This record gives sequence, structure tokens and C-alpha cells, in this order.
Amino acid sequence: MPDDPLLQPYELKHLRLKNRMMITSHEPAYPEEGMPKERYRAYHLERARAGVALNMTAGSASVARDSPPVFNNILAWKDEVVGWMKKIADDGHDHDCAVMIQLTHLGRRTRWDKADWLPAVSAGHEREAAHRAFPKKAEEWDIARIVENYADAAERMQAAGLDGIELQAYGHLLDQFWSPATNEMEGDYGGNLENRMRVSMKVLRAIRDRVGKDFIVGIRYVADEDIPGGITKDEGIDISQRLKASGLVDFLNVIRGHIDTDAGLTDVIPVQGMRSNPHLDFAGEIREATRFPTFHAAKIQDVATARYAISSGKLDMVGMTRAHMADPHIVAKILRGEEDRIRPCVGANYCLDRIYQGGMALCLHNPATGRELEQPHVVPQTDAPRRVVIVGAGPAGLEAARVCAERGHEVIVHEAANDPGGQVRLTALTPRRSEMIQLIQWRFEECTRMGVTFRFNSFADEETVRAETPDIVVIATGGLPHTEVLDDGNPLVVSAWDILSGDVAPAANVLIYDDAGDYAGLQAAEKIAGAGGQVEIVTRDRAVAPEVMAMSLTPSMRALQKHDVRFTVTWKLDSVRREGNALLATLGSDYGGVTQERRVDQVVVNHATRPLDDIYFELRDRSTNLGEVDYEALVEGRQQSVVRNPGGDYQLFRIGDAVAARNTHAAIYDALRLCKVF
Repeated sequence: MPDDPLLQPYELKHLRLKNRMMITSHEPAYPEEGMPKERYRAYHLERARAGVALNMTAGSASVARDSPPVFNNILAWKDEVVGWMKKIADDGHDHDCAVMIQLTHLGRRTRWDKADWLPAVSAGHEREAAHRAFPKKAEEWDIARIVENYADAAERMQAAGLDGIELQAYGHLLDQFWSPATNEMEGDYGGNLENRMRVSMKVLRAIRDRVGKDFIVGIRYVADEDIPGGITKDEGIDISQRLKASGLVDFLNVIRGHIDTDAGLTDVIPVQGMRSNPHLDFAGEIREATRFPTFHAAKIQDVATARYAISSGKLDMVGMTRAHMADPHIVAKILRGEEDRIRPCVGANYCLDRIYQGGMALCLHNPATGRELEQPHVVPQTDAPRRVVIVGAGPAGLEAARVCAERGHEVIVHEAANDPGGQVRLTALTPRRSEMIQLIQWRFEECTRMGVTFRFNSFADEETVRAETPDIVVIATGGLPHTEVLDDGNPLVVSAWDILSGDVAPAANVLIYDDAGDYAGLQAAEKIAGAGGQVEIVTRDRAVAPEVMAMSLTPSMRALQKHDVRFTVTWKLDSVRREGNALLATLGSDYGGVTQERRVDQVVVNHATRPLDDIYFELRDRSTNLGEVDYEALVEGRQQSVVRNPGGDYQLFRIGDAVAARNTHAAIYDALRLCKVF
């Protein structure tokens, strides 16, 4: 362990960091009224307690009123933030974890109709595609005001006891001035690079004047926008060297790419099915060119890669941010020699995608993340072990088994298939989504380690379950595709599952009716198009696949557009009938009495699942609770104590898609919050 590159200390100015692992700035959208209150504090405390050396809080904490949050950012322009940030800083310091914060002015990367309805401001009038605001071009008084806003915010963070700050300059106001693609200024703030960096230098000097030379100030910035007319790699190296030469910054946190579109953002922060650590070598080039403290994070999701980033000299500090959302105890597990037990980040991006749609960041894989006040990362043991029988070894059933085993119960799992996984095994058949199988592998390995008994190829019925003499039965049998949604012609369609599993071969000309808007429709389209088929996806929604959020949609759209898949929104499939060797599909509309027809070889319907719940109803009458769940107790984390049948033999519950079609996170969350109190 002492020789592990990741565990070596690092001296950043006067600050001694105990290892080389950091959580880079990110906004999980947990603030309340713009303040990082108890939920925010608990989230960061969990990671500090587990051993990370540097916790960079708050992606994009806003320094100014005219930089309104677009995903529930911290309002660093308010004085009341000092007290809240002090609590987070104190928590970190109690566990020898340095705490910093990222400060920014969003510039055009916001909307004019947020908060106080002030105009967005930038170095030009061109809107950002992702957030759609047409900004005003900054005037001298805007610049003077914003410079002071930065200095004020930095002073607040110093007063809160933080170890330092980081300025954000990728896709935000500072680099909107840097980039030739967005800077339309004339005179002192436009034209050559020195002029374009003038605002940033004014900000940095104002901050130094306010906080002094000892307070740590860094910058997370774009060193290559990778867009026509933007900041090039050569110019990015020049920017890097100018930042170092200024004497105003203490570290560089390197970004490559642009974030003005969903696709661009996804290339900066890659998701499932995309290359891992795509910008690590580039960050290493910046470090080589500057010989200056260099940090970086971008899909560095495993310890081996992080270790290489340090040992090879590419980075001084390595960020594993989404990985720490999946498992906050990475450092602790390395120190305990349990690296193989780290819960892997599968790149599903449920965390970031949710914040861009107005929700708080949640981990698909770890339902305790963001819920540290309510849900445990380490499940406590019970003093009253019982016998728990679980039917189904998909994500819900495996999480139920893992949690019950960690509690100390005897656990038996019946699974009808040869292997665990349920719907996830089907999802993982698409090469780009193969990482999803790690959801299953990790849980199965944890269950095996704790002695869970698995009975595969067991299509359990009432007699099978009762023969196990259970105290508790959990039904996690999932669901089956539902395709009977047409007025006429239901027998003529197949499901997306039929295509993905290979049970039905793709045809040459295919219409997919996607009335669920989730991954299955897109994956089926990709498989059909990849086999040479012509595909049209029809949906009654206003947008394609609304359940697949922005960044996760990017790899799918790239694959589908390459095959010229067509998308037809605001139409629904009414009926299908045979016409010779073809099928005639009739489309209708929710908006009025209009129809269209499509002549195709195959119709695929994606309409989610219906619960596979026969065994639940077979077992219900002999249960003590008759299947009833006390929702108040479930939400408040109390034991289920409903008794409707005192003569019953066992408690009975069902979770995941065996209740209703939802998503993987919902299935895993069902299992954790129910079973943690068994």
C-alpha cells in the first residue's frame, strides 16, 4: 500500500493532500433555496469520511444575480452561503479532506426567464444551443460589476474556511471571452488572445487582491474546444502557459471539448458505450508543456486507470467523480485491500442527465447517493436474523438479496433462467450498453461472498416457495413486454424485446412504434438498422425517447443517424393489417382527425412491460400482510408491521417491475429501502 501511486501525498502550495484522489467540481442539484444545506452536506461528508483527499464542491456556484442557476446551483453571491459552506469545510477537515468550491458566471449558458428575469450576458449575441438564451453583449459596466462579483464570492469562501476555489472556464462566461467562436467584442476585450483573456486576468487579480497570495486559486478550463473557429490545441497550450505565468493561479484543471450542445457535452464527459478516459493523454500534454500542477477528470471510472494517470506523470491529482457517486468508499476499500469490492460506475449517467432535466443527481447503481440522510451506504446488521426467499434475480432481486444478506439474514433466491440479470442481460446485448452487466456482476459477487443461496433454472411456484419455510418472501419477477395497444392488428406486431433477444429476425423495412420512450425502442432500431434494415421510429410524444435523457441519447442518435433512421413525432399507431406480403400500418394523431399509412415488412411495438406477478397472487392469501405495504413506514425507514392475516405464514412483498414498469434505479431503490429494515 505505501508504494501505491494513488496513496502518495501531494503538496499543493502550502496544502498537503493525503493522497492523489479528488472529487472534481460537480453540481448534484441538492441545494435548497440556493444553499448547500443538510442533504448537500451529508453527500460530501460520506465521501470525505471514506478517505478522498480533495473534495471540490459545487459545480458552477453562481457569483452573480444575472447568472441564474439552470440546474439548482449554489448561489455564491449571497452572504448566507458562508455558514452553510463552513459546515461542509469543517466536516472535510475533521476527516483530513481538503475542501474547495468552483465559482462561475454562466454567461450565455443559462436562460433569461430564470430567477429575476435578467438578460443573459456574454462576449457576443450568439445563443448557446443547449440553453437557448440570446445574450446581450457585455458592456464595460457589466465587466466591472462581474469582476467584483467574483472577488466577493471568493472572499465569502475564504471566510467559510475553505482551502481554496476553482474558477470555471469551459462553456461559461470567462472562456466565452477567450473563444474566437463566441467573442464578438471590439477593442480591449476582442481580437488577439491577450485581449480575449483580459476579463479573466482582471477577475484573477481582483480575487488575489481580496484573498491574498496564500489562499489557493485554480481554474478548470478548456484547452482545446475541438470546434471549427474555436480555441485550438495550440492556443490552449498558450492559454495554459499564460495562466501559469500570471502567478495568479495555483493549479490547472484541464478540459477538452465544448459543452454548448448535448453532443458536445457528452464528448467532454463521456457516457456509457463511449471511450474511457478519452482526454487523459491530452491533459498529460498540458502538464508536460507547463510543468505546473495539473488535475483532470473525464470518465476515469476505475482505479487501475486512475493509478496509471498518476504513475505515468500525466496528472498530479486524478478525479473520479461519477465513480465516487457509485461508490463513495473507493479510497477506504483500496486501503482495506478490497479493491475488487468497489461498486463500479457503469457510465449510465443517471446522475448528470437528471440534473439537466431539473431533477437531483441520482446514481442508477447506488440509491443511497444523494439520499445519505435516509438511506445507508453500509447496511447495518440485524439482531434478529430471519429466512428470506426472493423470487427473481434481476437488479431488484439481487439488490434485495444483497441487502438482506448484509443485514445477516439467511437468503435464498429462485431464478427461472440460467443466469442472474433479468432485463439487464437483454439491455447489455447492445454493445454500447454492455457496461450495464456490471450492475448484475457486482451484486451477484457480493451475494456469493455473503453466502446467498441461488437456485437457478427454478421457475418457482407457490409450492416451491412455501417448501423453503420463509419468514419473508420478496417477489422480484419483473415484467413482460406489453404490445396489445392497437385498435386492430395486435397479433401482427412484435416487441422490442423480440428483436433484442434474437427471437425475431429484423426485416428489411420496419416501423417501430415507441410508446414508452425508453432505451428498448432505440436499441431495437439500432439492431435493425445495423442489420441493413430501413427504420422509422414513430412516437406520440413531442420528442424522441423522452425517458432517455440528453447525454445518454447522444451515442444512440449518432448510431441511428448514421443509418438514416427516420423519426416521426406526435403520431400514434392505431392499427396494422396484412396487405399481400406486407403490413399496412395506420397512424393517427392525438391532435385531430388525421391519418397516415405506412407499408412495411415488420411492426415493432415498445410499450414497456406488464408485471409478471402470478406467483405474488398465488402466495398472497397465506401471507400475514396480504401483500400490503405501509408506505409511510417505507418512506420513513421503519419496519413493515402490517398484519391483515394473523394466521399467515410469512410477510410478502413485491418490488421493481413486478409492481409496475419503471426503471432500473427504481427497482434497486425499492429493494434497498424495503429490505434495509427487515
